[in-house]
Amino acid sequence: MKTLTFAALGLFLTAAVAAAEPTKEQLANWHQWRGPLATGVAPDGDPPLTWDDKTNIKWKTVIPCRGTSMPIVWGDQVFVLTAIDTGKVADAADIPKVDPKLEKKTEPPNTYYYFVVMCLDRKTGEVRWKKVAAEMVPHEGHHPTHTYAAGSPCTDGKNLYVSFGSFGVYCYGLDGELKWKQNLGRLQTRLGWGEASTPVPAGDVLVVNWDQEAGSCIYGLDLKTGDVKWKTDRDEVTTWNTPLVVEHKGRTQVIVNATKKTRSYDAADGKPIWECGGQTVNCIPSPVAKDGVVFCVSGYKGSSAAAISLDAKGDVTATDKVLWKYDKGTPYVPSPLLLGDRLYFTQLNNALLTCLDVKTGKPVFEREWLSGLADLYASPAEAAGRIYITDRDGTTLVLKAGDKLDVLATNRLGDPIDASPVIVGKQLFLRGEKYLYCIEDGGK
Repeated sequence: MKTLTFAALGLFLTAAVAAAEPTKEQLANWHQWRGPLATGVAPDGDPPLTWDDKTNIKWKTVIPCRGTSMPIVWGDQVFVLTAIDTGKVADAADIPKVDPKLEKKTEPPNTYYYFVVMCLDRKTGEVRWKKVAAEMVPHEGHHPTHTYAAGSPCTDGKNLYVSFGSFGVYCYGLDGELKWKQNLGRLQTRLGWGEASTPVPAGDVLVVNWDQEAGSCIYGLDLKTGDVKWKTDRDEVTTWNTPLVVEHKGRTQVIVNATKKTRSYDAADGKPIWECGGQTVNCIPSPVAKDGVVFCVSGYKGSSAAAISLDAKGDVTATDKVLWKYDKGTPYVPSPLLLGDRLYFTQLNNALLTCLDVKTGKPVFEREWLSGLADLYASPAEAAGRIYITDRDGTTLVLKAGDKLDVLATNRLGDPIDASPVIVGKQLFLRGEKYLYCIEDGGK
């Protein structure tokens, strides 16, 4: 999601919470990054415990080109993004110029890409509609484990919102009709690792994080028209962090994790509310919140987890508004899972799991080895008292949620997976390198 040595590209992975209490419809779906509560939890979910490539697969659908972004589900529709190399070589005049002042470790292509939005039928996996949002020649390359479509879509149940970053922000009706599009310019990412911009609805605006190597900012776009309602400059370098949107005491806050500081903005006008230092470089994991407290973690070139009161104002770096800190085993790419009074997260991109008490920051257990898993980019998800953790080889470990490590099942698909799992009702959706899978008991 989540991402810079390359973990920087777990960028695909990052998130947001509904500005108000989720509706029954939202609880019954997965309408945004990290689910209906933006915590990784599916309150109404009860997916299978076991599966493989021949068992409990209701359907699997080829998604053109390797995918890293998470699908979302609303009603009987599944939405997913991809970027397809057309192979059509561009004329020299149409190839964007690279800023020579910025260090790059990747080379931009010389071919056109289709930036594609797809809608699948949830019952069958068949493609209902497919739209080419843009056909452009990328101005940067991307990390080998990344793609040009790393941000996830989101919906408010009325429209679908999609950001391809430098290649445009789009609003579609759920029937595929283009409602509006907005060009915010070109992003210049760190070392040319690529982009991952997941938008977030917050009241009557669509929040888009626009961090880059120079000229970072955050936008609030009018949900109805795509016009810029507010823009706030940010003293930050490239991030791949999806904002968390949370209501606290009648005010909707937009919280963005970043290298220099975690910051909160007022969703109504984009004005800063509070800020807090102490994170590590490349803060990819999404914040999560509960009961007036936001939990921020990061784990590249250091380890940091902090609980910050949403009552904060101004710079609270060295104040009592930081309720606790923890400095071991925090994640680089995967976001944490907030379940009840427990915060679960993995170390770096490794299969080592820690569980903290959210009230005290004290470890319930620390860096327990998840046997059978390899490296991770995907964030964990929970439903029906079970935690689902998927590695980059396509293996998913199912744990019993609790205060000790209790493995219930190990499931292998044999299709590499970087996208985070999605749980809706009795179904689990996993996006692999080749297929999007719908997993359900009795599927096959």
